Amino acid sequence: MLYDYLIENYKAYEPIFTSDIDLGIPGNSLRPKLKELVDAGKLCRYDAGIYYLPGKSKLKGLVPISASTVARCKYVSQRGKVRGYYAGFTFANQMGLSLQVPYVQEIVSNEASAKVREIEIKGQKFLLRKPRTVITEENYRVLQFLDFLVDFDKYMDGSVEDIPARLVQIIKDENITKKVIDAYISLYPTKVYKNLYETGVVYAIA
Repeated sequence: MLYDYLIENYKAYEPIFTSDIDLGIPGNSLRPKLKELVDAGKLCRYDAGIYYLPGKSKLKGLVPISASTVARCKYVSQRGKVRGYYAGFTFANQMGLSLQVPYVQEIVSNEASAKVREIEIKGQKFLLRKPRTVITEENYRVLQFLDFLVDFDKYMDGSVEDIPARLVQIIKDENITKKVIDAYISLYPTKVYKNLYETGVVYAIA
């Protein structure tokens, strides 16, 4: 039953978190069953509480999933469920707002247990933050955008020209409207209003 569930719900090399296995099996009963699958070669263990189905890779000795993939699935999104979003220089770099490639990826997630803490996955560090409100498929884009505006000044390192134009493009691409901004902007400090006006971005919000 467990193996059938896994192959029906997960692809090869996709991280499987024991906390997400929805079969009503208690943890003390689930662990031995997972070990049986690992021993049989039907499942691979990545780390404590994290597994994946093997594929057809011939790269022996190499782990076919990265720490970044595990972090994304655990804290950002997996199987259509949004849990968080990238923030800080990570988001700025992804959006072309900064050329600085951060050594530590920053993530805001519903799965964060503390206001801010550094975690490590297979030697790679990540900065994990709690959100200002529950993150959903409907609101993660506007929360991510407003988070960026909180510390807007520190991303102005001169590596990218015409940041306001890029912000306007993000607003259009992500369909961020005045209505959705008004719904969440009260959660943020007043400097967000200031940055919206000083960049001129506020005039592009419909």
